[in-house]
Amino acid sequence: MVWFLLEFAVNHFLLTSICCFLGSLVIVKCVEHLRTRMKIEKAQRQRDIAFQLMEKTVTDLKKQHGEVDPASILSLSLAELANRLKDGSLSPESVLWVYIEKALEVNKELNCLTDYLPECEAHLQSVKNQKEKGLLYGVPISLKDHVGYKGHDSHCGLVHFSGILEKEDSVIVQVLKKQGAIPFVKTNIPQSMINFDCSNSIYGQTLNPHNHSKTCGGSSGGEAALVAGGGSVLGVGSDVLGSIRMPSSFCGICGLKPSGYRLSSLGFTTPVSGMRSAVMMPGPMARDVDSLAMFMKAVLCDEMFVLDPTVPPVPFKDEIYNSSKPLTIGFYDTDGYFLPPPGIRRAIQETKTRLEEAGHKLVPFTPPRIEYALNELCIRGFFADGGSTLAEKFDVDIVDPHLKQQVFLYRIPTIVKRIVSFFMRPMFPRIANHLNAHCGAGSVKGLWKHNAAIKEYRCEYIAEWKKLNMDALLCPMLGPAFNIGCPGKLFAGFCFTMLFNILNFPAGVLPVTTVTEEDEEELKVYKGYFNDPWDQEVIKGMEGGVSLPLSVQCVALPWQEEMCLRLMKEVETVSCGHLKK
Repeated sequence: MVWFLLEFAVNHFLLTSICCFLGSLVIVKCVEHLRTRMKIEKAQRQRDIAFQLMEKTVTDLKKQHGEVDPASILSLSLAELANRLKDGSLSPESVLWVYIEKALEVNKELNCLTDYLPECEAHLQSVKNQKEKGLLYGVPISLKDHVGYKGHDSHCGLVHFSGILEKEDSVIVQVLKKQGAIPFVKTNIPQSMINFDCSNSIYGQTLNPHNHSKTCGGSSGGEAALVAGGGSVLGVGSDVLGSIRMPSSFCGICGLKPSGYRLSSLGFTTPVSGMRSAVMMPGPMARDVDSLAMFMKAVLCDEMFVLDPTVPPVPFKDEIYNSSKPLTIGFYDTDGYFLPPPGIRRAIQETKTRLEEAGHKLVPFTPPRIEYALNELCIRGFFADGGSTLAEKFDVDIVDPHLKQQVFLYRIPTIVKRIVSFFMRPMFPRIANHLNAHCGAGSVKGLWKHNAAIKEYRCEYIAEWKKLNMDALLCPMLGPAFNIGCPGKLFAGFCFTMLFNILNFPAGVLPVTTVTEEDEEELKVYKGYFNDPWDQEVIKGMEGGVSLPLSVQCVALPWQEEMCLRLMKEVETVSCGHLKK
């Protein structure tokens, strides 16, 4: 009897302990969820206050500097605006209130802003007192949310970083300020920035300015939407897999991803620090190519070289950008892995013809071992840890509905990914290989081999480039804009862009035409190369795209941003009149 009572007591104690433990876990999760909700609500309240302050700033500045026509200011290109500000025919205060007012108007329609930088007024006065006027004197500029700005957070679309205020400006911001620019707002991004949609649990979904059922792209999506909507003449984005080029394509603006380390990225927040397979790079976003070149010329200066000595001290080469020498341009309209939609292939072929008519030489180019490069080099390197570091950032967050499929993939144990990939391969080989690449490098030794493989592939790619004596490359860009929610189901959509992050080549995009009724009809019978769920998702994602912008991508060899921009300018020139507004 004693032993029975003792056993009962022990079992009762164990059962009670287990119940208490499980109950504690539930309580902890509930508390964490409540804290997350409170942080989100706090961030939203702060944004509402910031918008009220923007409205007050407009009212105050209008009283003193209201004698201007906003439409005439907003219609000026960056170069025209900078000249008018320098010669004194426009006051910086007038331009600032006009752009603040327009940004507010665009935000009400698209939900593209996350923060106002009220320090812009004080900085404007300090710029006016400088002895020398910089290249961007008095120009209001916008910043992607994770660009470090003193006294403001850089949340990466994650509650994890919300409320952590920056102690100083990022180097790029410091340089832009020195050149007279006036940063005045920050713009929205997708949760964790690893998506080409633009939605997060803090500020919600940003819409495409041309069609509100479409996404503006990501991760520099808010930036692209604001620029395309007219609320900013120049924006600072960033690109690690296509995050400048994708939203620029979807919104019909110009964007440039420089070579890795050509510009300073000090002071940018990132959800995954230490990843080196693809280098995150700041870059400009604007309505025309000259504006991108002007940005590069402004930041490639002694100020940046001193603030960040790891950046090569190489100024912008005007003689290359302004050259009129005919170019030898490689081109392809498909890479054999992901078939571009009909409109994009048409855009490439039409652009090729126009460039030939302008006197340039176009030669067919085939990128080597494309599936190997995308899966084994890019994906396996970007997710070298199997995605665990990125997944951790969601532990104290509410996963955005459009990102659930991706986050679920990051959280799957490596052994399960390998098993599922093995059984999936007979039916869907492309998706199976992609899933297997998400298993990562596996070990330090595996990562070393991976880094060596990237170097070897880069040499192989450059050798093919040199065989054709190419100056630059014209190639596809994903587009038109996807329907909201679809990008999270098609991570492979980055394939046209992430190749050049792995190669570390400068790459830019610009619009050249728009989707026609014929393109839309051809899309209905699109089967891609594999007719697998990814190819089927392309149809779902892009349907209803008539009149949306279609862009092409221009690429140059490492450190040749000026040549990349030169090709972009040539494409812009020959496409003028063909792009429907």
